[in-house]
Amino acid sequence: MEIIISSNTNKPIYEQITSQMKAMIMSGELKTGDPIPSMRSLAKTIHVSVITVQKAYEDLARDGFIETTVGRGSFVAAQNKDFMQEEQQKRVEEHLVQAAEIARTNGIPLEKILELLTLFYEERE
Repeated sequence: MEIIISSNTNKPIYEQITSQMKAMIMSGELKTGDPIPSMRSLAKTIHVSVITVQKAYEDLARDGFIETTVGRGSFVAAQNKDFMQEEQQKRVEEHLVQAAEIARTNGIPLEKILELLTLFYEERE
């Protein structure tokens, strides 16, 4: 598991850890029951405070992504399919808000945006 911390962002380090771990879980890179590094181990690996990693793990546990058991460690939690879909939809909405703002600011008509979205959505690789 590779977590990359960027100093070129306004996003706090614990949020960077949280969002990257959520992405790994939602993409299937990390699966239900997979162990995740101890707080101390991850902190040492990415050169941050254990308290920073603890905050990230607390957020992940609160949001249902990981389960921590004293003496055993932390593991990827069993995911509710509806919850996972809701999380992915939030990500899409964030991007659509940005796209809509760019389009509005630059006078790109809604019809053109809908046409592009339809094209991208239906495009097969």
